[in-house]
Amino acid sequence: MAGLWYEDFEIGKLYRHPITRTVTETDNVLFSTLTHNAQPLHIDRNFAAGTEWGQPLMNSFFTLGLMVGISVNDLTLGTTIANLGMTEVKFAAPLFQGDTINVTTEVISKRESKSRPDAGIVEFDHRAYKQDGILVAQCLRQAFMRKRPVG
Repeated sequence: MAGLWYEDFEIGKLYRHPITRTVTETDNVLFSTLTHNAQPLHIDRNFAAGTEWGQPLMNSFFTLGLMVGISVNDLTLGTTIANLGMTEVKFAAPLFQGDTINVTTEVISKRESKSRPDAGIVEFDHRAYKQDGILVAQCLRQAFMRKRPVG
């Protein structure tokens, strides 16, 4: 089991995830079309060239998913019961095709479940940065986590 159990999480601990990812035009077009997001700002280079950005922006929901996804191997692989919510989602700066992101996660809080003695709730602060250190995305995520099995 690669993920951490509820008991393993320490409030205030910061994880610097070793996986980094360069985002591509293919990522942007596939994600946008798979989710029926026809926003030309993501999928039409000519349209995007006429905007203040001058090029296509990466789909923000792709950025959010990638940011959380990068954390999975280090934190929650096989030990998450469910995501309970994501709050305070922010996109602080644009992410463009060809940028490489790296992610950190801080454990913000944790509490035992009131309804399930085998689980607890952990709140994570995920942050994604571009290769130049600029913050591009952040969210607080509440995850329902398994406790270490007894026996």
